[in-house]
Amino acid sequence: MSGVAMKAKVMAAFSYLGVLCVVPLLFNRGDSFVDFHARQGLVLWVWGVLSMFVMHFPGLGPYLFSTSTVLVAFLSLFGLVSVALNQSWKIPFIAGVADTLFGEGRR
Repeated sequence: MSGVAMKAKVMAAFSYLGVLCVVPLLFNRGDSFVDFHARQGLVLWVWGVLSMFVMHFPGLGPYLFSTSTVLVAFLSLFGLVSVALNQSWKIPFIAGVADTLFGEGRR
């Protein structure tokens, strides 16, 4: 992946910036590097959105929300570093969910 174009890197970086993960999914489907990161970014974004609903659970809800927010932020940073280094690192658990939901063979 040493020859990744700048447009592909920008699109892949969008994958880890919250709701912007839909931009590469909609506009750059032909690039396997971007597709890989977009699928992982989508799973992270959905996890973040679902954690907002957990916040309303009495008792542990706010703690689970805080933990999820920190994990999503950390894993998104991990993904951004992966993009910056032109790598396709599989984020533990997230890559497995992305492969299950979207199919592994589309890379």
